[in-house]
Amino acid sequence: MTKEEERELREQLTRLQQEHRDLDAAIAALAMSLGSDVIQVQRLKKRKLVLRDKIRRIEDQITPDIIA
Repeated sequence: MTKEEERELREQLTRLQQEHRDLDAAIAALAMSLGSDVIQVQRLKKRKLVLRDKIRRIEDQITPDIIA
């Protein structure tokens, strides 16, 4: 992996982590509100899980394989 590819992956990782945190805050805010839309909360949680999987894949690409 070139330095440029790694830099792009790190930038993408940062964006995804921020989006993940934003979703977490949105889910918490919806959960606190009275009469919150349960389906909307479920959709946000599902999106958060998808983001988590993408974050893990990028972290795995960035982290070199270490053979012990």
